[in-house]
Amino acid sequence: MIKRTRFIYNPSAGRETLRRKLPDILQRLERGGYETSTIATQQTGDARRAATEAAQRGFDVVIAAGGDGTLNEVADGLAQWERRPILGIMPLGTTNDVARALGIPRVWEEAINVIVAGHVQAIDVGVMNKQLFLNVVGGGSLTELTYEAPSKLKTLLGQLAYYIKGFEKLPTLHPTPMRLHAAEMQINEELMLFLVANTRSIGGFHKLLPTALWDDGYLDVLCLRKCNLADFVRLVSRVIRGEEVHDELLIHFRTKHVEVSSPKPVRLNIDGEYGGDLPCRIHVLPQHLHVFMAKTALLHGKE
Repeated sequence: MIKRTRFIYNPSAGRETLRRKLPDILQRLERGGYETSTIATQQTGDARRAATEAAQRGFDVVIAAGGDGTLNEVADGLAQWERRPILGIMPLGTTNDVARALGIPRVWEEAINVIVAGHVQAIDVGVMNKQLFLNVVGGGSLTELTYEAPSKLKTLLGQLAYYIKGFEKLPTLHPTPMRLHAAEMQINEELMLFLVANTRSIGGFHKLLPTALWDDGYLDVLCLRKCNLADFVRLVSRVIRGEEVHDELLIHFRTKHVEVSSPKPVRLNIDGEYGGDLPCRIHVLPQHLHVFMAKTALLHGKE
């Protein structure tokens, strides 16, 4: 059966090669049974509006082509409707954490093959102060670097841009007093950062939260306590090496709802983009969206 499909893409993503490949992408989708029309985003909010319109008009499939920010907007535009199109993902951003968690490759031909193969799974989504997220919400001094890596640097160097900016910031990192309240855990101390995650792939690292699953109805919370520069470098080195890290400086718990506040201003990062400021309330919507994913990832996010 022919599937009516809307392809929403960020023309500056993927090292700006998407526009050159677009005719080939559309041809591959058409051959796979996806009757596809396109919309290019120009500014923040365009992808959300395009996804909302596609859901209103009864499209069967909506494909988000871009980074985690584009994907977040598309998912947010779909999630509010009772009848939601199936979400397809073409990862073209810097880290593409959601795509990594769902086993979707960065090579465009292989990403399209995942959609054409037609394996669909329901996944959880998180909600933070009425904003949807598929992957992670974070706050604290360590998340500031996600705003400071220049867009042109990210386009040229990819994830390395974040590492460069991160090491520049090391001498100025500072803890922030925060309070986290959940049924499972109460925290009231100085933290370097907190993360509330829906998948195991955070910042391109797979073993930071190995228990985070996208279909279990829970969110995983990770906090980094106040630490000195040497301890921070030690922890980051282990994460970069791909080790599963257990340390007294880390607090981890799983929950369906958590509230976070601070007496000081704290900016929030939601799926790689600015998400407002503390305080926030975060909860999970179990298995709320249906997504095309790689067959190898269908068993609880195993890649």
